[in-house]
Amino acid sequence: MDKIRKILIISSDQKLKEVLDFCFDGWGYEVYLQKPSEKKLQSYDLERIKQVSPDVIVVDVQSARSAQLDICSRLKNDFVTAFVPVITLINKRHLRNQLLHVKQGVDDYLIKPPDPLDLRMRIEIALRRAHHSINANTLTSLPGARILEDIVKDNFKKKQDFSFCYVDIDNFKSFNDLYGYQRGDKVIVQTAYMLQLAITKAGGSQDFISHIGGDDFAFITTLGNYDKVCSYFIQLFDNIIPFHYSKEDREAGFVVTRDRSRKVREMPLMSVSLAVVNKGVNSTIENMIQLNERVSEVKKFLKKISKSCYMADRRDAKLSENQSIQINKKRNNKIYKPLGQILLDKNIVSSEQLDEALNIHWRKGISTGRVLKELGFVTDSELKEALDDQKINFINFIEKDMQKAG
Repeated sequence: MDKIRKILIISSDQKLKEVLDFCFDGWGYEVYLQKPSEKKLQSYDLERIKQVSPDVIVVDVQSARSAQLDICSRLKNDFVTAFVPVITLINKRHLRNQLLHVKQGVDDYLIKPPDPLDLRMRIEIALRRAHHSINANTLTSLPGARILEDIVKDNFKKKQDFSFCYVDIDNFKSFNDLYGYQRGDKVIVQTAYMLQLAITKAGGSQDFISHIGGDDFAFITTLGNYDKVCSYFIQLFDNIIPFHYSKEDREAGFVVTRDRSRKVREMPLMSVSLAVVNKGVNSTIENMIQLNERVSEVKKFLKKISKSCYMADRRDAKLSENQSIQINKKRNNKIYKPLGQILLDKNIVSSEQLDEALNIHWRKGISTGRVLKELGFVTDSELKEALDDQKINFINFIEKDMQKAG
């Protein structure tokens, strides 16, 4: 059963309250009505709002006095109500002045009198946006575990086929301990970017990526399509991630650090494990709990392997009956070098400049060369020389490598 949404309407306009109360109650919402305070919003008023615990708040700005309009900003500055969407109803004749009064605490607005259907649509959009914002990962901005779980449950409910893949970065802790959490965060952000790139190049338009937390990710793709996505992502990961290490560690192929039992040992460079579970026509998986159990079983097998690999659960789905552990046995970073690393080695850019450019590249998908040029860190001739030294388009390289393997 879907959750009943609570709408709090703050207005002294009796006719408006009656119309909205009638419409939204008929649409299955719980409607709460509150008259604006005669004075500025006090703590008592906020407490009453918190007791209602609304999912969205509609403020009738036209019926409020100027001194009462701080209700919007006060709601956003309070920890409990900060993420509750606030929609204001504004008089068209006084649009500019009223927006200036409330702009700091408003998520959306409508001209009064609102069409109930328009208001309902705005409320639905605001609720979806708020749900994503609250549950998105703060580092990567990818949807978190809660949204992932909602989508998986919806797929089960609709009896849709899908492939679920759990992504875990191996030996991330040793890197984080040795190089520090800031460098570790860069690995996480770039991993998120590479997952999105792999889905774009090898997945489908309806695929979904989630950052569960820490170094754990997951994605949902079309049943049977996981093989291409996993292969593509592993190639990206194994060829690029080693460049987060120093040249000495990268060439050695390991780092010297303490393991979880505090013993000093040689730890391999980061690799990635992808545990896949297929939900097909013949699958006996019926819910999220069973899905997680299958994922955990596959992860146990993969943890025994020191190289990047992926494997699908071999029960139920015919697509994976003959599927064994797929291991990436080679790293091609001796052949390929990222553009940023070339510019860094030539002392054309500094580490700080490259970090700034890569942050934009990972978050916005703009090519590193273009970002560096727009930031004024490289000239056209320097960029051309570096690209000539690179001698290879990495994406084309991976795609040709995958075609040979296939």
